[in-house]
Amino acid sequence: MKIGFIGGGNMAEAMIKGMTSRGMKNILVSDPGEERRALLRQQYNVDTTSSNTDTVRNCTIIILAVKPQIMDTVLNEIADIVTDEKTVVSIAAGITLSCLSSRLKTSKLIRVMPNTPALVQKGMSVMSLCECLSDSTMGGVREIFMSIGEVRVLPEKYMDAVTAVSGSGPGFIAYFIEAMIEAGKEVGLNDDDATTLVVQTAVGTAKLLESGISPAQLREMVTSPGGTTFAGLQSFEDKKLKDVVKYAIEAARKRSEELGKT
Repeated sequence: MKIGFIGGGNMAEAMIKGMTSRGMKNILVSDPGEERRALLRQQYNVDTTSSNTDTVRNCTIIILAVKPQIMDTVLNEIADIVTDEKTVVSIAAGITLSCLSSRLKTSKLIRVMPNTPALVQKGMSVMSLCECLSDSTMGGVREIFMSIGEVRVLPEKYMDAVTAVSGSGPGFIAYFIEAMIEAGKEVGLNDDDATTLVVQTAVGTAKLLESGISPAQLREMVTSPGGTTFAGLQSFEDKKLKDVVKYAIEAARKRSEELGKT
């Protein structure tokens, strides 16, 4: 079984890194950039090509790792050579299974939303797929995404929400961390100290949550009545931080929905 990537950008590279670290081979990547192809060949010992059609012809599983804005162009290019024995996996935000089905001559279609922590094999990927897929086909694709982190299978109706929460989530969390670093500098810390304190606090907090402690439990552990954490959390309540977060998630969800209609 040969696995092909159309697009060799950051997410494709993250997946290739995870796959090759687990001993997966027979990978072919098509990308228009000569320098990008050279980097992927040298770094991961994969085959590369500038031709998307060559990738489709030579691979059993084809992963569409391109931006949603150019998906239409890619689908036009490969539509006539995607046959029913091919499994096509899209990781483009907003591109629906029905959109893929209307353009490609295969029923073996899977939509996946991974996220950026896949770059360090700590990603969260959510899969949606048609019921016609066999367990072996789904298992093979699931194994690919397990190489970059955790995997969950959900009905497609949830995919816009998934895109907003876990797809865009790293950007939201990074923005909050940036704000904490800037606030730390405002109260007297230098840039290096503020960055180290905030990033390590974020990493440690994530590890605690990963251990099974709920966010509410952790917040209660840190908060003493009338203490410093209580004062800070009260300011979040006063400024309605939860509402701001809800607005951000809803804006991202709506944009994912819009991308699926373009």
